[in-house]
Amino acid sequence: MRILHTSDWHLGRSFHGVGMLEAQRDFLARLVETVREHSVDAVLVAGDVYDRALPGVDVVRLLDEALAAVTGAGAQVIITSGNHDSAARLGFGGRVLERGGVHLRTRPADLDRPVLLGDASEQGGGQGAGPVAVYGIPYLEPRLAAAELGVDRPSHEAVLAEAVQRIRADVSRRAADGAPVRPVVMAHAFVSGGLSSDSERDLAVGGVGAVPLDLFDGFAYTALGHLHGRQVLAPATRYSGSPLAYSFSEAGQDKGAWLLDFGEGFSPAVEPVSWPQPRRLAVLRGELDQLLADPGLAWAEQAWCQVTLTDRERPARAMDRLRQRFADTLVLSFDPPPGANGPVQTYSQRMARAADDLDICCGFLEHVRSRAADDTERTLIADVLAAVQAEEVTA
Repeated sequence: MRILHTSDWHLGRSFHGVGMLEAQRDFLARLVETVREHSVDAVLVAGDVYDRALPGVDVVRLLDEALAAVTGAGAQVIITSGNHDSAARLGFGGRVLERGGVHLRTRPADLDRPVLLGDASEQGGGQGAGPVAVYGIPYLEPRLAAAELGVDRPSHEAVLAEAVQRIRADVSRRAADGAPVRPVVMAHAFVSGGLSSDSERDLAVGGVGAVPLDLFDGFAYTALGHLHGRQVLAPATRYSGSPLAYSFSEAGQDKGAWLLDFGEGFSPAVEPVSWPQPRRLAVLRGELDQLLADPGLAWAEQAWCQVTLTDRERPARAMDRLRQRFADTLVLSFDPPPGANGPVQTYSQRMARAADDLDICCGFLEHVRSRAADDTERTLIADVLAAVQAEEVTA
């Protein structure tokens, strides 16, 4: 039994204004290749299938094409909703889709209704007996899910603990009936110990949305979604991460999925599957002239770039000059060294020391662009002020 653990497709998302739909189409094609190459029996998508609750028509069409391709390659698909998805919209038609091998788990009512992969004849040694049972936990917004789950305290930990308890009860019932299973749990959550990225939407303020790792102890495998970096929290508890980078904070991440191979034992053997990215990401920092002249940055000329300039004074036409070498600079920020612009003063304090109208105008220009007026600009401003004053005299 082979299962591919993925999550956080975020179909329809852009990368700093650059559309990603074609890159997502390419990733889905590689996913289908992986299914065929490794004879994958089921693909898990642990939430955030879409990037927004109301995806565009072209985005919905892409998901439709992907599901047809994956099932056509011989794998079932099991999907849970994430915090970016509309659970009701994603779950529409679930009972019909299930007949075609697409299983949607978007409602708390289905927490203890697993998708059984294999059958009772698949007997392993000892604890590993029985088929793989995949339980899908959709993203549970505490304020909405607490009442439905009968939880008094509307917190992420409380509602997820209740969801896990219902799953454990179903696993125990099956074992008592002589039909043990190897439980795999899908959950879209921020689990303690995970490393976050800039492209994720916070589940709660101040970290109170985190849930403890030991909540998932005892399961054959826990397929997590939400965090975009592929990472191992415990041998049987992992984030697959997003298949594509959606922020520059993910520049060093190897994107892909986890391939689970269930043999006779209780837990699977797990190995990474990597997928190429549409473009390399470059995070550059330094003074403008140094970045433009550094031969070691030739590779970044073909990358999407995030640049932080550390010049003491903000360079003129910085973005235009950067794009002459790094054409796909998408993000530009400035971080001058401490004290580069003298003692920190408020704009009001600076203006209170202005000697005349010329100082006021030049001070405002420096305030809004973080660069003092040069001689040409001061002369131009002085000429304009003189013309205005002359007009006032003759009026």
